[in-house]
Amino acid sequence: MVPLNISRLQPCRLAAIGDWPWLDQEVLRTSCSHQVCMTCHFFRHHPGANGIAQLTCHLHQALIADGEHLTRSCSGWTANRHRLRDWQPEVA
Repeated sequence: MVPLNISRLQPCRLAAIGDWPWLDQEVLRTSCSHQVCMTCHFFRHHPGANGIAQLTCHLHQALIADGEHLTRSCSGWTANRHRLRDWQPEVA
């Protein structure tokens, strides 16, 4: 079995990212810790229409409503791989 390099995730849906469905309350739950969408390895942001960023979850291949990425997470939350390896971009 070949390991999946999840640091370079590419969308596998054929639809454009803007056409992805929205994550709903059945998937996202309130989180009172650092384990929120924004700190998840699957969280990405993409340029959208009019320069407004689209927040996405590559695990669920869905959009995240603005602000939800700061206070919610799902059961698939995974720590960011760069943080686990003590990656410090300011030193590079």
